Amino acid sequence: MPVRDYLRERFFPHMWCPGCGHGTVLNALLRAVEKLGLDKNDIVMVSGIGCSARISGYVDFHTMHTLHGRALAFATGVKMSRPELTVLVPMGDGDALAIGGNHFLHAARRNIDMTAIIMNNRIYGMTGGQFSPLTGYGCFGTTAPYGNVDHDFDVVELSTAAGATFVARSTTYHVIELADIIKKAITHKGFSVVEVLSQCPTNFGRRNQLGSAVEMLETYKKQTVPLNSKAAQDAPDKIRRGIFVEKERPEYSNEYKKMIRTATGES
Repeated sequence: MPVRDYLRERFFPHMWCPGCGHGTVLNALLRAVEKLGLDKNDIVMVSGIGCSARISGYVDFHTMHTLHGRALAFATGVKMSRPELTVLVPMGDGDALAIGGNHFLHAARRNIDMTAIIMNNRIYGMTGGQFSPLTGYGCFGTTAPYGNVDHDFDVVELSTAAGATFVARSTTYHVIELADIIKKAITHKGFSVVEVLSQCPTNFGRRNQLGSAVEMLETYKKQTVPLNSKAAQDAPDKIRRGIFVEKERPEYSNEYKKMIRTATGES
């Protein structure tokens, strides 16, 4: 299917600010789905509230726009009742790791087969620029006018520690790499996490004097390096990109089915 067949074009133009990276994430996601040749009727996208969550309004899949921070809980219900479906969960800082943090940890621990795409723009963009769990120490937001004193989560380390069996990171600058990583995350049998560094020039960039969207993208180009590359060895302080975890572990829906068969005496 052409990419356009996966879109609800009647809802365009989108509501994201000029220069926002989330449209690039949508593009990469659709490219991944197209390469996999997935039938859109076999895909369910579940999202919560926020800039990133608006992606569910633009895709012509089965979609659920749910409560803030509860996207993974709803997605778990979908996957448990219809395990044959491909479940995608786009999230932002809060949906994933603030109010949604508890659900995130347990979805990773259970290793339920779905793909969580965390758009890390380091701010609560849609609600006015408040700092988030990913903002970082010393950065500015409307609720941190003198600088943030909270330290940020490392999404990769947190996901790995919680038990996710596929963990990756990319940026909105590295679009081909991002689409390829999302493709691998979707096909992985287990809980997959893809962190995407996504620029927010309107709120985070402006308040932290990071320049335009183009300048923020240039930062992703210069300040990130491929995992296990010579560049990574030569620049230990730069942010790593790539697939950090890819391993097999029993998937939750399958294990639950086995338990039901045992309890009911089925072979």
